[in-house]
Amino acid sequence: MAIAERKSKVQHNGLTNSHTDKRNGTSEKHGTRWAPLNIGLERRLQTFVVLYHTLTMAICLTLFFFVCAMPLFWPLLVPYLAYILFSNAATSGTLRRKQWLRSSRAWKLYASYFPARLHRTQVLPPTRKYIFGYHPHGIISHGAFAAFATEALGFSNLFPGITNTLLTLDSNFRIPFYREYAMGMGLASVSRESCENLLTKGGADGEGMGRAITIVVGGARESLDAQPGSLRLILNSRKGFVKLAARTGADLVPVLGFGENDLYDQVDSEQHPFIHKIQMLIKKFMGFTVPLFHARGVFNYDVGLMPYRRPLNVVVGKPIEVIKQRHQDKVDEEYINELHNKYVQELTRLWDEWKDVYASNRTSELEIVA
Repeated sequence: MAIAERKSKVQHNGLTNSHTDKRNGTSEKHGTRWAPLNIGLERRLQTFVVLYHTLTMAICLTLFFFVCAMPLFWPLLVPYLAYILFSNAATSGTLRRKQWLRSSRAWKLYASYFPARLHRTQVLPPTRKYIFGYHPHGIISHGAFAAFATEALGFSNLFPGITNTLLTLDSNFRIPFYREYAMGMGLASVSRESCENLLTKGGADGEGMGRAITIVVGGARESLDAQPGSLRLILNSRKGFVKLAARTGADLVPVLGFGENDLYDQVDSEQHPFIHKIQMLIKKFMGFTVPLFHARGVFNYDVGLMPYRRPLNVVVGKPIEVIKQRHQDKVDEEYINELHNKYVQELTRLWDEWKDVYASNRTSELEIVA
C-alpha cells in the first residue's frame, strides 16, 4: 500500500503507556500500573512473541550451555564449534533464508504489538540493486527487524522482485545456535566482504540485480542517543555505506523508522556525562554499547525490558541513483561527498514531509550530531 493511501488513515502517534512525561523537560511519576488479568488472547500472544524476540540470543546461549552440560553431545559440539569459528556462511553472499520462518504468523503478531507498518513512497524497479539505510538505530531496531527480516509488513508485496537482507554484527554469527536462527531469518554480516558479495553475486543476472541490503547506519553508537520524542543521528561521519554503493553500483535508499526511539526510556547522556563516558569506553574496547534503558514488563506497563506499545512507521524514501565506479580501489572522494550530501538531503526531506503525520508528539527536530 503506497504511503499516499495511508496518510489519510493515520492516527496521532501518541507516546502512550509511559509513566513519565518528558515534555518541556518535566518528569511526572505515576507509579507502577499492573496489566489486568482479562486481556485478550491475541494481545497475550503479541507480548509473548515480542518477549521471545527480545530474548532470542539469551535463549540460544542458555540452550547451548545446557547441551554442553551433557557429555553425550560433546562429540557433536566440538566439530560444531570449530565450524562456527571458521565458517564464512554469513559473509559468502549465499542466501540461507527459510521463507516459512520469515513468513510465520508469529511475526504478524510481533508487528501488531506496536503496531508496525511499512510505507512505500516510490516504486523501486527490480532491475537495480539497493542499499537501504535505516535510521535511527534505537535500542534494538525493532522496526528494521519487522520490515526487513520478516514478511509481517509485506515487503515482498510492496517491492516485488527485490530480495532484501538485513545486516547485523559479524560477531552475532559466532554465537552457537543463534547463528542458524539468524541466517534462517535472512540476516547476514555487516562486514565489507559480506556486503560486496550480496550485491555482486546472485540475483536475476548473477551480479546482484534485484538484491538489496539494509544497514542500520548509525550503529551501536547511535543507540545512546535514542530518547523518546527525538531523532539524533550519527551520519556525517558515516560514509562507508556510500563508498560501498559506489563500488557496487547500488542505489542508496534512505529509510526512517518513525517511533523507533519511542519504544524505550534510557538514561540521558547529557544529564549523566560520567555514565556516558563509561559507555563510550565499552564501545571503544568491546565494539558494542550498553544503553541503560527500561520500558514495560510482561505484567506491568512501567518497569521491564519489553518495548512500549507505541506505533512504528517505517517509511522508505526515494532512491538516489549511483554510478558504479570503474576503479573500485580508487573511488572519487568528491563523488562520495556528493552522494552523501544527496542522501542527507533526501533523508531530511523525508523527515520534513512525514514528521507531522508520524511524529506529531516530537519534542525536537531531526538533528545530525556526528
